[in-house]
Amino acid sequence: MTTPPHPPSYPPKPSPGDRIAVISPSSGLPGLFPLPHELGLERLRKEFGLEPVEYPATRKMGSTPRERADDIHAAFADPTVTAVIASIGGDDQITVLPLLDRELLRAHPKPFFGTSDNTNLLAYLWNAGIVGYHGASVMCELGRPGAMDPLTTASLRAALFTSGPYELLPAERFGVVNRPWEDPATFDSEPETEPGGGWTWHRPDRVVEARSWGGNIEILSWLLMADREIAHDPSVYDGHVLFLETSEDMPSANDVFWILRSMGERGLLGRFPALLMGRPKTWSFEHPNDAEARARYAREQREAVLKAVGVYAQDMMVVFDVDFGHTDPQLVIPYGGTIRVDGPARRITVTY
Repeated sequence: MTTPPHPPSYPPKPSPGDRIAVISPSSGLPGLFPLPHELGLERLRKEFGLEPVEYPATRKMGSTPRERADDIHAAFADPTVTAVIASIGGDDQITVLPLLDRELLRAHPKPFFGTSDNTNLLAYLWNAGIVGYHGASVMCELGRPGAMDPLTTASLRAALFTSGPYELLPAERFGVVNRPWEDPATFDSEPETEPGGGWTWHRPDRVVEARSWGGNIEILSWLLMADREIAHDPSVYDGHVLFLETSEDMPSANDVFWILRSMGERGLLGRFPALLMGRPKTWSFEHPNDAEARARYAREQREAVLKAVGVYAQDMMVVFDVDFGHTDPQLVIPYGGTIRVDGPARRITVTY
C-alpha cells in the first residue's frame, strides 16, 4: 500500500457562487428518494451560495463501479468545480477504488465531503496526499427535515469556506430516530431530539495535536480484509488522532471489539495516542429501539471500545459521544487534517 511521503495537504477552498459537484460514489438513492435530495440541493444554493452540479450516476440506482469512478474523475478534473460532495453513502464503494486514477486526483485536489461508505474515498484521498472532510452528505445533513441543525450548518460552513482552527462543541440535543423519506409529511417538521449529555472522557491527562485518520469502523474493517488503502507499515499512523464511528447497521458490541482487536493484533490500534468515538446510531427502521435499548446499545459499545483499548492501547485518551458520523447534529471532521484534543481543558479543536 503506497502512502503519502508527507502529511496530506489541504486543497483550495471554494467560495460562495462556485460550482460544487454532487456525486453518488456508493448508492444512487437520490433516484429513489428525491425529496431529501432536492431539499439538500436547494440548501446548497440558498444557504451556502453554491451551485450544485450533478453527474450521470448521481441519481442512478445500480450504477456500475466504472460509472461511479468516471463521475469521480470528471468531478475532480473539471476546472469549474471547486468542491465535491457525496449525495449519501452505501455499501460497495470499495469496488470503485481499483478503478480510480490516483495521479488524476492528486493533480486536481479538491475538498471532498462524505461520510459512512465514503470512508473508502476519504482514505484513498489521504493516500493521495489530500485532506478530505468526513461529514455532510446532501440527503442526510443538507436534506434534514424542517431545517438543518445549527451546529451542523456552522461546522459545514466553516469547513467549506474557511481555513484555520474551529472548536467542536457538544450538542445540547441530538436525534437518532428517523422518519420515512418517501412521506412528504416527514419534511414538514424537524426530527425529535433528546438531551445531549456532553462528551465522556477517558484518560484526559494530556494534550494531543496531530493529523487525523479513521472513519466508519465497518468500512475500515472491509478495507483491512481487502488489503486496500491501509498501510502495511502501521508506523505510518504513529502519533495520529484516530476517529471512529458506527453506522445505522448498528454493529454489536462484540463486532466493534473484534474489529478493534484485529486492528490491535495488526499493530495498528496502539499507534494512536487519542481516539474520538462518534456518538453511535442507536436506532434504525430495522431496529426501532426504545430509549432504554438505545442507552444500552451505546453503553455496551463504549465498554467494548474500552476493553480493546485496555488490551492494545493502555495509554490512549478516548472521547466518547463526539457529534460526528451517523448522528444529528453532525460535526465535520477533517480527514488528514489537524485535530487538537485537550484533555485537561476538555476541548477539541479541528483545523479546517
